Amino acid sequence: MSTWTPLESNPEVLTKYIHKLGVSPAWSVTDVIGLEEDTLEWIPRPVKAFILLFPCSETYEKHRAEEHERVKDGQDQHPADLFYMRQFTHNACGTVALIHSVANNKDVDIDSGVLKAFLEKTASLSPEERGKALETDKDFTADHQALAQEGQTNAAEHETVIHHFIALVNKEGTLYELDGRKSFPIKHGSTSEETFVKDAAKVCKEFMSRDPDEVRFTVLALTAAQD
Repeated sequence: MSTWTPLESNPEVLTKYIHKLGVSPAWSVTDVIGLEEDTLEWIPRPVKAFILLFPCSETYEKHRAEEHERVKDGQDQHPADLFYMRQFTHNACGTVALIHSVANNKDVDIDSGVLKAFLEKTASLSPEERGKALETDKDFTADHQALAQEGQTNAAEHETVIHHFIALVNKEGTLYELDGRKSFPIKHGSTSEETFVKDAAKVCKEFMSRDPDEVRFTVLALTAAQD
């Protein structure tokens, strides 16, 4: 397994990153400053994805293992064009979450570049094959590494506490959790364009409630860029 420098949960750096990858400047990554209804109203609209950053605690790992056993035999069919990929590159979770966020929203325009080429190349591949393709993609690796160096945090500090990014998206009226460390997408019930922000915030709260003594959670969103 190759290792990348971890991305910082800095909206400005992540916005610069998606634009460098080819995402239209009409879209940006922004902070979600709170998960209550009044603070959710501050998020620029439309909101296309939530991105949650959290520590991989013992509680999370236990829940992940139990969840896997619970849903592995009853996996429902997912939409054929749901883009899901596994994560095999250490510290690539930020990039994987951004790919999941953009690739599953058809109205987020992507110009020619690293991301569009990757999505075209991996369109017919399995989630595992997509993860391996990212690991060997030299252009993606170079862009990730360049942006990771722009963060304000010393990357070495991340080595003792592993933080992990996941994406939450609305795909054909279902709220999906897309986590490259899981074997398959996780469904969190029905949603809509109107209720997605509230529904995604609820899932984030569930993560936090499982680790009530943990404060190192960050929530971001892929939204329309503000003028």
